[in-house]
Parts: sequence; C-alpha cells; structure tokens
Amino acid sequence: MTNSPNGPGQPANQYMAQQQPAKQKSGAGKAFVFGFLGALLACAIAFGGFAVWQSHLGSGKANAGAAATTVLGTSNQSVIEAVDQGQTLPEAVAAKTLPSVVAIYNYQQQTNSGYGFGYGYGVGSGSGSSTELVAAGMGSGVVITDDGYIITNYHVVEGADKLTVTVDGVERDAEFVGSDSSSDIAVIKVDDTTGLVAAEIGDSDDLKIGEWVMTIGAPLGLEQSVATGVVSATNRSTILDLNASGDAYSYYYGTTVPNYAYYPNMIQTDALINPGNSGGALVDADGKLIGINSMLSSYSGDYAGVGFAIPINYAMGIATDIMAGKEPTHAALGVSISQVNNQTAQRMGLSSATGAYVASIYAGTGAADSDLQVGDIITAINGKPIASTTDVTLDVRGYAVGDTVTVTVNRSGESIDIPVTLTSDENIVAQTEESAQQWQQQQLPEGYGDGRGGWGSQGGTDDLSEEEIELLMRLFGM
Repeated sequence: MTNSPNGPGQPANQYMAQQQPAKQKSGAGKAFVFGFLGALLACAIAFGGFAVWQSHLGSGKANAGAAATTVLGTSNQSVIEAVDQGQTLPEAVAAKTLPSVVAIYNYQQQTNSGYGFGYGYGVGSGSGSSTELVAAGMGSGVVITDDGYIITNYHVVEGADKLTVTVDGVERDAEFVGSDSSSDIAVIKVDDTTGLVAAEIGDSDDLKIGEWVMTIGAPLGLEQSVATGVVSATNRSTILDLNASGDAYSYYYGTTVPNYAYYPNMIQTDALINPGNSGGALVDADGKLIGINSMLSSYSGDYAGVGFAIPINYAMGIATDIMAGKEPTHAALGVSISQVNNQTAQRMGLSSATGAYVASIYAGTGAADSDLQVGDIITAINGKPIASTTDVTLDVRGYAVGDTVTVTVNRSGESIDIPVTLTSDENIVAQTEESAQQWQQQQLPEGYGDGRGGWGSQGGTDDLSEEEIELLMRLFGM
C-alpha cells in the first residue's frame, strides 16, 4: 500500500492505484447523467495525461507572474569535500542543506455548532455556530529562491485556509501561490522576506542506482531531521487517487470524482520517509536537491524502507510555470484510448488482446500530424511495452512537450513504428471543455427524469449548474 506522508496524529493517506467504489446517493435524474458519463470514462482516458486540475485553495495567486525573472536555487554552487573539512559526509551535507528545508503547517476552518436559533447555518454571534482555525496537518518544503518561494507537495497544502512555515526556528505566515494537483506539486511564498537560503538545484537525470542520498524534513513532526540511504531504483511510476483516503472522497450524485496524481519516473530510496516528510528534500552527496519526497510504501503507514521522491527536473518545470502565473501543462500524445483485454479484443475483432486502443485523435496535436489511425492498438512507446492505458499515461507524462517518441502500434496484425511529437495538453483541455458544453445542451432520453430528481416521463434538458459543468469537463478531459 502506498501512502502520502501526512502530519503527526493524522493517519497516512491510503493512496491506491485503483479508484474505490462510489457510495450510492439518491437523485435519479442526475444519477443517470453521471452514470452515463461513467460509461464514457473507460474510453475517454485521453492523451496520456488528465486535464490540469487547479487547487481549491482560493482564486488568487500571490505575486502571480512576479517570479518570471527569479533565479531558482542558490547562486553559490559548491562541492562537498567532507574529508578535507574534517567532517563526515552526512555532517557536511546536513550543514549545507538544513537551512533550505522548512516545516509547513496547514490550518483549516472548523465549524463549532451551538444549540441556538439558526443552528448550523451561520457564523459568529447569534448564529448558533462559530468557526476557528485548527491544525489539519503538516509537511515539509524546500526554499528555491532567496526571496521566499518554497516548493512542496500539493497534498501538504491542500484545503488550507492558513499556512505557516518554520524557517530557522522562526514561524512565518505563507501565501499560497499555485499548484498542479495532478503532479502533486505546489508553490507557496513567505512574504516580505529576503536572505533565505535557497537550495542548490541538482540534476535528477544523472542519478545512479546505489548512489548515496539524504532525506530532510519533519518526519512525525520532528523538524529539521535527516536520514541517509541510497537510490534504490529509478523510473518507478504510478497513478494515485488523492481522494482515496476514506472520507476524503468527493461524492457527487453517486459518482466518485477522482483527483488523480501522476508520478512518472519516481526516485525510490531507502532513506527514511515518514508522515511529515512530504514536500521535503532528497539531496545527493554534494547537497544538491534532486527530488521532492512525496510518498512511502508501507502496510503500516510508516517507514518500511521504501520511499519515493518526485525527480527535481520534473518538479521544477511545474514550479516554474506556477511561479510565472501560468497553468502548468503536460506532454500529450493527442489520442483518446481505451483498455484492450481478451473480452474487448474478442468483441471488437481486434488483432491484439493487450495494449491501448486508439478510439479517437485530437485535432491540432502531434498524433493528428502523425500516421496514427483510429483503431490502432498501442503496444510500445520508445520500445517500452504497453499493457494498459495507465502505461500510456505514465510514459507520456515522463517526457516533455516537444519530445518525439516512437509509438509502436498493432494495425490489423502488423507492427508499425510511428514517430509522434508530443504536444501540450492545453489544446486538448480546450477541446474537452467544448465537448462537455455541447453535451450539456443535449436532451436526456425519454423517461429519464424531468430535472427534479424523479423518474418522470417528460425527458427535458435538466440544466446543469456551473459547478456541474466543471465536473463534466473534468470527466471528459481525460
């Protein structure tokens, strides 16, 4: 079981690769709508990456665009020579890197209900209820600019009404800048601050299995803790549902709304990662930041020798977009795909029983400009076998926009290699939003509700709210 390290006293999120069954709720008219969409999900896993889902922490971004010219990482590059300095390697690396790692505290509004008139509806005097900020969890972060920008995990700051960070033993307020929940990356900023010690940014593409590393963060709430180990493996990839932790689910008319995070090419390490380490630093023997600690694999929810960090090359690309006030985008193949198995192969008369079936191709994408065709079955990307739609998603997410990959397809029994230039998912998001809006204007089949929650006979359009339209966009934008 793979978990997202949380704060002390909080159960580690039970991250699972598969979506949990949805709870059943009443509301027949809209239940049909979303039941119908649920059937579309199997064949709408589009383009090797879901649409970018922005954080729900507020509509504003602190200093959006202000970081366009900000220098990321420290300008003081250094090589650690521990023996010459009379230190052990861990001592030297810790001395260099500890000032760049902070503890982050997430506070959220909690309503305390009374028994007076208006119980449960108002806030403050005379309403029968009041609200207060309570500690909801904590994690870690890494300073990436000397003027206060900090990179962390999305799940560390998710839902926060207030954020504070502890830097060099001093607690400071922090503002949410932006996030990309699908990459589990967020950026916050300590305002009116200069002179912070930014981490030295390394290169995660050069990592070797067995290489010495150190994790730094606040495991179990113990700030400024370090642990050493090695790179156990690279290129570990998974898709996890950020909502897959019991009551953290968002249930909507009987349909669970997933909030997927994609972790391509993760760094596996045996250096300690526990709840509270999320968002902290994974550094190499020169004290260079090579990863953002994100999750652990454990049956108990605590350290079991298997932890994972997001490669810094990938994480900083997302952070750079966020700091520039842009919506992060991801590499996209440009196709809608569905799973191929023995049943679907037999039913559709396909020539392969494994892989990803190309159901449609998006206009204006690399796939549309290539020789890919609807009906092709993707069996490999750059020589790596594809057994499922998940494989396609993770493989494509591991590349950058503009990269060219070789897509191997089975076409009527013949194996064909097709070069495809990956494009941004921006175009596809726009197309899926348009599809959702067009679908919303269509009528439901006769007898499936009249827009008032019953099994009527009027048919009708059952107009949807803006919130429901947004949900449909997410469901289509896969």
